[in-house]
Amino acid sequence: MVLRLLLLLGGLLRATEPAPRCETGQETLGRCQTVQKAKCVDIALSSCTDVAYTQMMYPNFLDQKSREVIEYSSEYILISVLHNLLQGECNPDLRLLGCSVLAPQCEKDEVIKPCRHVCENLKKNCLPAFDAIDMAWPYFLDCDRFFAGEEEGCFDPLAKLRGEVEVEEDLPSDLPATFIQFKHHSYSQMVSTLKKTASKCSHIATTYSIGRSFEGKDLFVIEFSTKPGHHELLKPEFKYIGNMHGNEVVGKELLIYLAQYLCSEYLLGNPRIQTLINNTRIHLLPSLNPDGYELAAEEGAGYNGWVIGRQTAQNLDLNRNFPDLTSEAYRRAGIRGARLDHIPIPQSYWWGKVAPETKAVMKWLRSIPFVLSASLHGGELVVTYPYDYSRHPMEEKMFSPTPDEKMFKMLAKAYADAHPVISDRSELRCGGNFVKRGGIINGAEWYSFTGGMADFNYLHTNCFEVTVEVGCEKFPLEEELFTIWHENRDALLNYMEMVHRGIKGIVSDKFGNPIKNARISVRGIQHDVTTAADGDYWRLLPPGTYIISAQAVGYSRVMKRVTLPAKMKRAGRVDFVLRPVEAWPNKLLRRSMEDMYDPYDPLELFDPHAQHGQPEARGGSPPGREKPWWWSYFSSLDLHKPLWLLKQH
Repeated sequence: MVLRLLLLLGGLLRATEPAPRCETGQETLGRCQTVQKAKCVDIALSSCTDVAYTQMMYPNFLDQKSREVIEYSSEYILISVLHNLLQGECNPDLRLLGCSVLAPQCEKDEVIKPCRHVCENLKKNCLPAFDAIDMAWPYFLDCDRFFAGEEEGCFDPLAKLRGEVEVEEDLPSDLPATFIQFKHHSYSQMVSTLKKTASKCSHIATTYSIGRSFEGKDLFVIEFSTKPGHHELLKPEFKYIGNMHGNEVVGKELLIYLAQYLCSEYLLGNPRIQTLINNTRIHLLPSLNPDGYELAAEEGAGYNGWVIGRQTAQNLDLNRNFPDLTSEAYRRAGIRGARLDHIPIPQSYWWGKVAPETKAVMKWLRSIPFVLSASLHGGELVVTYPYDYSRHPMEEKMFSPTPDEKMFKMLAKAYADAHPVISDRSELRCGGNFVKRGGIINGAEWYSFTGGMADFNYLHTNCFEVTVEVGCEKFPLEEELFTIWHENRDALLNYMEMVHRGIKGIVSDKFGNPIKNARISVRGIQHDVTTAADGDYWRLLPPGTYIISAQAVGYSRVMKRVTLPAKMKRAGRVDFVLRPVEAWPNKLLRRSMEDMYDPYDPLELFDPHAQHGQPEARGGSPPGREKPWWWSYFSSLDLHKPLWLLKQH
């Protein structure tokens, strides 16, 4: 019996031994087997199909030898559900990083490791999100074990998110300086064009990101000024935003063309462009919704749908996602002395779903003292201005003016009158319904909606914003883009120049020290602006005579009479020197100025570049007593549950 067992065991051992390597002619006899070198294969893992490369190799870095083994592993399940576990934070970055380990990049039958510095940066930014749900950092994202240094020839698995992967056609080097390609730009082409433009005009331009979309794409801005990256005293800040709705692409393309035009014309000595850039800080954000644009682009140019791609990857309409401050403004309007400006965000707003794109814009508005703005949309040909929400919520079409109605009409007409089609008196055309109104309309009178970006700009900051519907086709054919550009070019420039209307100045104390957050009031207009960090301010006003006052906490009020002639196209300089007082006479006013924003302000904690809010630990008992709430995601795994995700393990 013992002998039989020994013989059986010996047979099993021989069966598990690898066959010897073949010599010539032996393979056909079955006495040996040829050792096959691993080869690159196409990626077939559904959670990794959007990586920046097309082929991987088996076995992967975890020694998983087939697609089936990977797909049933706890590591793969984790990267597939991280989006839900972390409530959208650090994604798709973490998923793409995980794919670089589970589906390693393969070229010419050689595996390339992902870069260690990318892993380390992501771990630094995302580890707090894991801590918040009581989850350990995944072992397969060990930056020392599975990643390589740049000197070893690594690749950046997140390059696609920054638009660094797609290769554009090389254009002839002898093209004129004014050359613009009138085409639709993919996300990566847009980023490449903006960066090339900024490099070409590096002394007056730079690019930066205000944050990340839900799917992780940078929200790129190109800036033009004589001191890029810095606010300059008394130089007004202007912004254009395009592609808020992903399927309305004309605004995006117009801003890409505008960036190239400003750069080339400045270099060529165009006096209008040089004057504009020398005296204004200009910010162009071509695509606020790059995730939605990708969906719309899949349908192709010429598709004029009203749904696909309009919303974000979270299925949110960004122009309905801002705080409703208009309702609060209407409530305050009848209260004597109540402020209709710098209204704080209500706490209840944060209980709903707020897009990272929305938060990024709100944080952007807090960081730069914008004076004037326009958001470019598509689907009509008209310029609308606040309020966009009706005074009576049940009225879908009701004229609902702001305290700055005259100024807003002047701003809207500045764009409309410079646009050859909008100013055309024919009613048998796109936008013909608005001919009798001069191509402009109060937003709520057209149709009422809440949560709009224009109302938020006006009621929460100093910035005046209008909405420009630049055409009836949301996604026109490429051959139409040249004409659309020429119809809008002068209007875009004319509107930007409006940032220099009204008055500007500096508020300081008797020693010349700037006073931040001083209020600039205009008698008869129930809407104030405040001074920036350097004590400078800008107040858009139409021609007329005004009583202007400046006041700040701990200082007496100073009043001045100002007349702005009709032909005056530059902001008048009106400075104020405030003197300190012993006691502040109006305690309510003092409190309203000191509490400019909410006592608890989630925007202060929001990092638009790395994380989309801090998720709270949901349910569950203290560690060690029972498994955390997220453990149920791995219930299908019997023998290979990820104990390595448990901190107490």
